[in-house]
Amino acid sequence: MAVSDAAVVYLLVGLTGSGKTTYARRVLEPQGAVHLSVDEVVYERHGRYGVDYPENTYFEKETPVIAELHRRLAELVAEGRDVVWDHGLWPRKDREEMKELVQAAGGRWRLLYFPVERDELLRRLAERNARGDANALLVTPEALDDFFARFEVPQGEGEEIVEPGWF
Repeated sequence: MAVSDAAVVYLLVGLTGSGKTTYARRVLEPQGAVHLSVDEVVYERHGRYGVDYPENTYFEKETPVIAELHRRLAELVAEGRDVVWDHGLWPRKDREEMKELVQAAGGRWRLLYFPVERDELLRRLAERNARGDANALLVTPEALDDFFARFEVPQGEGEEIVEPGWF
């Protein structure tokens, strides 16, 4: 398979509430991409973050899901299927590891970055916090500040910007 014919894996990068899942559902899935969401699988298996299990146990629940979805991503790429990897990819090292995984599976990656200002994220999260689905993690302003502190903005990584007003 030529590189241009290789399956595309869309690596979605952004903070909680930046529009990654909405973009995946409204834009990429209708084009045939398979949506892999770590948060949705954790929710299916364990319930709601901070409600059905303590927040401090999220990473132990998330780790096996990531490994499972990495395997599924490689299978889908081998089948020639485009994939959406919907998981914030906050640290640069996580993005680099995902790029390597995609390339090792025979695919090509596109890094889509969703930059959104803090005030807009707070507005979106206030709306979202009222819901009870997998993507409605309760995020306080203090938690969002912690997220910003831990997030490494993609720069010089081949990122494509998805502007906040796309939808």
